[in-house]
Amino acid sequence: MTLAAPFPWFGGKSRAAAQVWAALGDVDNYVEPFAGSLGAMLLRPHPPRIETVNDADGLLVNWWRAVRADPEAVAHHADWPVSEADLTARHLWLVGRREAITAGLVDPDWFDAKAAGWWVWGACCWIGSGWCSGQGPWRLDADGRLGNGNAGQGIHRQLPHLGDAGRGIHRQLPHLGDAGPASAGEWFAALSARLRRVRIACGDWSRVVTPSVCERHGLTGVLLDPPYPEGWDADGAYAGQSQAAADICRDVFAAAIDLDARGCRVVVCGYSGTWEPPAGWTSRRWVARKGYASSNAGTRRETLWCSPSCLPEEQPSLFAAGAR
Repeated sequence: MTLAAPFPWFGGKSRAAAQVWAALGDVDNYVEPFAGSLGAMLLRPHPPRIETVNDADGLLVNWWRAVRADPEAVAHHADWPVSEADLTARHLWLVGRREAITAGLVDPDWFDAKAAGWWVWGACCWIGSGWCSGQGPWRLDADGRLGNGNAGQGIHRQLPHLGDAGRGIHRQLPHLGDAGPASAGEWFAALSARLRRVRIACGDWSRVVTPSVCERHGLTGVLLDPPYPEGWDADGAYAGQSQAAADICRDVFAAAIDLDARGCRVVVCGYSGTWEPPAGWTSRRWVARKGYASSNAGTRRETLWCSPSCLPEEQPSLFAAGAR
């Protein structure tokens, strides 16, 4: 079964998944501090073991929590035709409740199925980045009425997807089994089953690279995929981050070296030329989707930096055999 998130995500790593797992192998403990679309984790070729994922975006984390706990309810709220009026209204509703939803996620069992359904529906209808970022022309004025700033441009404002590919969650689906494409409900149920034992945290990425998460559960593999400082609007694509992308990357590179010293297998994602890891680390190339490669940083090649304890690239048979 091939699984994928049902929404577009800038910087997803599904195309790099094979190389990520070839480097990490069948680790006992897997940690992903920047969850995003979970492109690599969902394509893990081994039976899931202990897995912990995290993201700073409360609306995104609520989606993953809700689809894991109650996929039927999430599918119910996501089942809606493309409507510009509803897209604007739901966008404002979600942005206005971001803080409350994020606060609720402190409870590891809490989720909001309605917010999750509306969020994933809107993510599929929205064009480009900025969905629920809180930035842009449309806002709620102090009196609670809908208003727009200078960038709204009246009838020239941004439109939702209206073509054949713009059917929200009802657009063409990936194959989830031998029977071919599934409905949204079946898709969400499959995700729920995969995420059943995944620990989903919401907060700063550094909270899930501590010894309690990375050193007490056997051999640990860590995928560090921080927001890139160049290539797209990092603030819009990675809502919830309080630091600039360049500062996050600097801290992530330092954490990667520390994790390696603590015995973890580590894979760091970025553009070639933006980091010079210590001796013993290796780099592997992969190709992102064309839309992302055409960004300002598209001339730089996507790179995976692998710590010295990762499985060597020249032994692809280890990946197929689920080597550890």
